[in-house]
Amino acid sequence: MKIESPNDIWNLVCDEIKKNVSEIAFDVWLKDLHPIDLKNGEFILGINSDYKKQIVEATYLDQIHQNLKYIMGVELAITILVEDEMGQVVEPSKPIGDGSFESEYTFDNFIVGSTNRFAHAASMAVADNPNIIYNPLIIYGRSGVGKTHLLLAIKNHMRKKCPTKQIEYIRCEEFTNQLISALHDGKLGIGSIDNFRNRFRNTDVLLIDDIQFIAGKAQTQEEFFNTFNALYQNKKQIVVTCDRPPKDIKLLDDRLRSRFESGLIADITPPDFETKVGIIRNKEQQLGIEIPENVTYYIAEHIQDNTRQLEGVVKKIQALILIDQKVPTLSIVQGFIREVISDTKPEPIKIEQIITEVSRTYNVSEGDILSTRRSADLVKARQVAMYIARETTELPYQAIGETFGRNHTTVLYTEKKVKEMMRDNPFEKNVIEDIIKNLKQE
Repeated sequence: MKIESPNDIWNLVCDEIKKNVSEIAFDVWLKDLHPIDLKNGEFILGINSDYKKQIVEATYLDQIHQNLKYIMGVELAITILVEDEMGQVVEPSKPIGDGSFESEYTFDNFIVGSTNRFAHAASMAVADNPNIIYNPLIIYGRSGVGKTHLLLAIKNHMRKKCPTKQIEYIRCEEFTNQLISALHDGKLGIGSIDNFRNRFRNTDVLLIDDIQFIAGKAQTQEEFFNTFNALYQNKKQIVVTCDRPPKDIKLLDDRLRSRFESGLIADITPPDFETKVGIIRNKEQQLGIEIPENVTYYIAEHIQDNTRQLEGVVKKIQALILIDQKVPTLSIVQGFIREVISDTKPEPIKIEQIITEVSRTYNVSEGDILSTRRSADLVKARQVAMYIARETTELPYQAIGETFGRNHTTVLYTEKKVKEMMRDNPFEKNVIEDIIKNLKQE
């Protein structure tokens, strides 16, 4: 299907959502959603009920986000607006922040425990006194432990306290995508390279999520280095998150690593039992439901270290209570836990993702990787992409070869060649390992 309008995009997103949502649930909660606009990297949807908006944001927003990214190939913010019978936007009865999903993340609903207390305190200090205490602030930890929550809590706290401050929050992958688009004269309303630089270098506060995605991308690192310097010299606040300490991001430019390490580095480890119980109870209050204590304890005991999975189970319980009018029992919740753990497992890596990540890292176009051109840089990028496809997918040699317009013997030869290169060249080994890490984090 050719995409020509927001309606086309939304129809494709709905087709994907219907694969994982029952027909009844879709008709009750999602059928009335419709696109209003797509601009400045934001997809705006309308709905005819404030109550439905709250349910969609609490239960289905993650699915909408994931499928929109899958359709568009870039990360877009999503805003849901409530409309009256005439199609005019109205204020929701209980507005939260700026009406976007990001506004629900605050310091008030962040559950503090022994594993995140230091990072929480540092984040609050920055939010109250930007650039006075800790600049830059680096928060690191594995996926699902609350790094993004703290980053958005800083943003929301600052917007209330200092509404005139210019604050930019962006995921590192989106920063890279927008830079590429800006270098090619704009896309999706993002604008030219001058607009891109003005946006990020003239802000008062820059919050970047998952900075590890910048590793190995020379042009993006150069752009971010210059942006960092411009902000730091002008005494503007910088906060970044990553999945590991800066010293362990192998392909991070030494200039950036030293700047990160000159600031405050705070880690977050997986939550303990008491913190998980607090997270579950906090989510109950947000969603207006009540879960029996024995069920709460069971969830906290059986979901090990990912707060997103905890919240996912509570959202499923909310749907059970609202739609089926049932009380959550241990046997039902056991099934929910299995479903959520399965749902939150990383999706299989697609060969298109591999080609995109390799093209960014080696600074060549995706089309050139798939072409018959044989310059040295293209041959290396093509071979690395084939090797990573063998390492991270279950595709057979023949299928990989067909994707690149080669036969299976070429892929066999390439796999051997790249292994030899990695054995003999530690730098190339680090490049390839970081690409694989980034793909598994997406």
